[in-house]
Amino acid sequence: MLSLVKTFVLPYNAFMKIEQKIADLFISEKKSLSIAESCTGGLISNRLTNISGSSAFLKLGLVTYSNDSKIKLLKVPEETIKKHGAVSFQTTIAMAKGCKKILNTDFSIGLSGIAGPTGGTKSKPVGLVFIAICSNYETICLECVFTGTRSNIRSKASTQALKLLLEFL
Repeated sequence: MLSLVKTFVLPYNAFMKIEQKIADLFISEKKSLSIAESCTGGLISNRLTNISGSSAFLKLGLVTYSNDSKIKLLKVPEETIKKHGAVSFQTTIAMAKGCKKILNTDFSIGLSGIAGPTGGTKSKPVGLVFIAICSNYETICLECVFTGTRSNIRSKASTQALKLLLEFL
């Protein structure tokens, strides 16, 4: 009996951490990244800086938790926050674009959400998170609603942001 075995070589070990995959791609392509985080409080930046050599691509990580920091540091128009709120497509996209502009990085992430347990409303519940990825050519924004504790929501949001970035690349 003849059996045919086909071997596939995947570019990455299936068990390799997403942070390492991102680092490998950014370093090999000589691309740069900046990050503006709100509800994740620096968790995305922390996860990437756990990778040795991440300074080769991660140029900036800001925690812009307050509206003032979004306006002053990222140049998010105050009118955008007043009209749509800090947790919105519009604000999160402006965060990503503003962050990218600070050091003219190739890519940026903007993330804003409501991690809870307080702060949610009927129209913007706890767990609502917007994640924007910006490049020189395109900007996308994903709306997510996560469940769980504050810590769970923040963790899930950081993982989703990294997955979205990896898909975007």
